[in-house]
Amino acid sequence: MLKERYLDNLKNLLLPQMNYFPYPKFSDRDMWQSLNESVKQDWVTRGEEFLAYPWLPLSATDFLAYTREGNVVRYEHKLRERRVVLATLVLAECIEGRGRFLDIIINGIWSICEETTWIIPSHMVLSKASAKLSLPDVTDVFIDLCAGETASLLATTYYLLKESFDEVSTSICERIQHEINRRILDPYLERTDLWWMGMDPNRKMNNWNPWVNSNVLLCFLLLEEDEEKRIMGITKMITSLDRFINDSEMDGGCEEGPVYWHRAAGSLFDCLELLYEASGGQINVYNEPLIQELGRYLYRVHIDENYYVNFADGSAMLEIESDLVYRYGVRIGDQHLVSLARSAFSHNGKPLSGWLTMHRVLPALFQVGDKLQDDASAPYIKDVWLNEIEVMAAREQEGSSCGLYLAVKGGHNAESHNHNDLGHFMVYSDGIPYLIDVGVETYSAKTFSKDRYDIWTMQSAYHNVPMVNGIQQLPGSNFKTSDVYYNTTPDSARFSLNIASAYPESSGIVSWKRTFTFLRQKVAQILIEEDFQLNCATDDIKLHFITPWDPQIEENGTIVLKSTEDSQVQMDYDKSLLAASKEEIVVSDPNLQAVWGTTLYRITLKSKLPVSESKWSLTITNTDSKTTEF
Repeated sequence: MLKERYLDNLKNLLLPQMNYFPYPKFSDRDMWQSLNESVKQDWVTRGEEFLAYPWLPLSATDFLAYTREGNVVRYEHKLRERRVVLATLVLAECIEGRGRFLDIIINGIWSICEETTWIIPSHMVLSKASAKLSLPDVTDVFIDLCAGETASLLATTYYLLKESFDEVSTSICERIQHEINRRILDPYLERTDLWWMGMDPNRKMNNWNPWVNSNVLLCFLLLEEDEEKRIMGITKMITSLDRFINDSEMDGGCEEGPVYWHRAAGSLFDCLELLYEASGGQINVYNEPLIQELGRYLYRVHIDENYYVNFADGSAMLEIESDLVYRYGVRIGDQHLVSLARSAFSHNGKPLSGWLTMHRVLPALFQVGDKLQDDASAPYIKDVWLNEIEVMAAREQEGSSCGLYLAVKGGHNAESHNHNDLGHFMVYSDGIPYLIDVGVETYSAKTFSKDRYDIWTMQSAYHNVPMVNGIQQLPGSNFKTSDVYYNTTPDSARFSLNIASAYPESSGIVSWKRTFTFLRQKVAQILIEEDFQLNCATDDIKLHFITPWDPQIEENGTIVLKSTEDSQVQMDYDKSLLAASKEEIVVSDPNLQAVWGTTLYRITLKSKLPVSESKWSLTITNTDSKTTEF
């Protein structure tokens, strides 16, 4: 998309480095002083908390914790904290303008520049020496997400405060330039073996591609004074970014889930914005349907408030970066996306990205300002069908979270951040979760190893799908759905798929067609039909359902799920065919506890008799719905 349109004339389209001023510099006091008073006070107060920050070194033993203990977060949290502190101090200094934060900023720059590596331990697999090393090899300079974020922060700090630094010592900016060239710009131009660059046409791109590229692009735009080298870097970036665009589904679906949207489509938007601004608006693809669909995905998988459809790795609860979402919505002219951003802002307050990425924070300050504060409700789309990633969603009413909500997924079991979950679904009602996707535990070394599917949250047995003869779904591109069908009318939505191929032959499944019908009637219902054939009769057939509420199993074939908010959902099944039971799942992981508390439940409906084929049905109703009658 970008390559064929702009590469031949790139030099004439881009502003030279000496004329590129994307944000007000420190010396532009009128612009910094024009910010909202409460915003200025907030950032200065944040900065004051770090005036005595010690800038303790990152230790080798913290780095080794990854290979010794499988601990992903210890080193990464310390590394990220240092970047967030530096970004906060830089913003506080630019806003206040008195030099009070300058020395602690310089200490931070020096400390980060002296780090052995900007890479985190879990990304050492990119290293040529990763097979034999538990600590980084300083002779093998490669680029990961964290190195990119670090370089982007230092480049923006250089841009904003260079005049102030030079009054202290010109060595400060020279050191920043040296480290970014050594660790980022030179290896970016020289290397072709980093998978996220997209040089291997057989490897599909994910969020790494636009995320790293957005940070590298900013470094070339802000720091590279050699125009020939600058154009070479941006040319390679555009070629690489096109791989992500070309690999994106035309329905805009993010198979990695909404948690990763911010660093997939969101980082693509970062790249497009940087190119747009650096070319005076001449590089502009915001009218392209794919770019618009990628933005719309986020409100299409929004359930209510901070709940999102969390297939793949990701939490069921997400605080979106409303500034970023707002700017994306404005660029593509989509009022639904703008409304989602404003609704999220009113619910959560001012968003802050985990890295305080400066090319997001600065536009939020100077371009968005108070525009998010206009009242708006989320769009609450009635029917959603993403045909390429095979995700559907339906709700009882357009524009409201009241009543039932259903989301179902198909696809294949080799998606980025995959769970074995084909045919899996979730049910909410009045914005409350009842049948859920558990999500993902805190990342560990195991999460991205060959033992990933030993983790219970990744297994099909802990998703709302069948299990036959004790056999679960398996990972891989060959384990996929077939015979997919979707149809919607004003009063119904129907989605069916055959999930037999998600299981190995040892399961004995010949065909397993799941049909979900959302019926919008006086009392709305979700009808789930299981139509299956096995190669031999067995009674070891189980339907699993995960819920955060203690199920009340009644003798008449009804299961009641009652929330703490005096709302309830009722599941009805044929008790002559199926026997119901429940088990408690103790939740010990802090990430999962933050969403679900310490306990989940797994409902099992098990065949009472050996069968080789049958048709079962399950009906879900909200008996206390707040929806209005049709």
